[in-house]
Amino acid sequence: MKSEEIKELFKQFESIVCEYNKVECWSARELYPLLGYSQWRNFLSIIEKAKAACKNAGENIAYHFADVSKMVVLGSGAEREVDNIFLTRYACYLVAQNGDSRKQEIAFAQNYFAIQTRRAELVEQRLIEYERVQARTKLAETEKLLSGVLYERGVDNQGFAIIRSKGDKALFHIDTKMLKRKLGVPDSRPLADFLPTISIKAKDFAAEMTSVNVQQKDLYGQTAIENEHVDNNVAVRDMLVGRGIFPEQISANEDIKKVERRLKGEEKKLNGSSKTKR
Repeated sequence: MKSEEIKELFKQFESIVCEYNKVECWSARELYPLLGYSQWRNFLSIIEKAKAACKNAGENIAYHFADVSKMVVLGSGAEREVDNIFLTRYACYLVAQNGDSRKQEIAFAQNYFAIQTRRAELVEQRLIEYERVQARTKLAETEKLLSGVLYERGVDNQGFAIIRSKGDKALFHIDTKMLKRKLGVPDSRPLADFLPTISIKAKDFAAEMTSVNVQQKDLYGQTAIENEHVDNNVAVRDMLVGRGIFPEQISANEDIKKVERRLKGEEKKLNGSSKTKR
């Protein structure tokens, strides 16, 4: 395809993007002429193949292929309601993959929606990683605050480490050293640096409760505070297990330090490219 044709198709595909139930979609009625189809019934057979592919992939057909209606103007000037389908980005990708690849428009759509789908996956993955980094930062802040509260109530750094370890055992049903070994965490690194987001947030929630209850109950000394922290971790574990989540069965995640460096590196590249464009 010539550069001008690619640019024109790109412009046309972008111009018919719409939103349905807060999801980015394309109207099948507006899309099929852009894909080189002259008749709606022929395009419907492609959609049926795409639906089958969607089902085989384990995706929700009703979500990706939403049946709606559309008002069209007849030659007489009157309006008539016709069937229409709103297609998600993924649905459009499947439609293009099941279309006639000899058509230039289909070849373009296959690449256009593949890139768009991949871009969405990258954004989603970045958000997941960002949320995990934020959760880890929040846990560090909570534990720093808790350490200060406990220090004022007769618990030194060594005592705090023991309390935290007892809390981990209550939450994961395995002590910190054994859990580190199970997850492949180096002895010199904090366990939380390799935990998934939900486990980090569970530890943070339990630590938050301990910080609040130690002050509200006016607890002093390592034993009383240790019991409180264990009880709070047991409560958090019970809540998770009640929803079918067993913290000790969740696999380790990538080293949080590597994730942080990657996110910062990507951000630096983006900032550099935006400055260059200016």
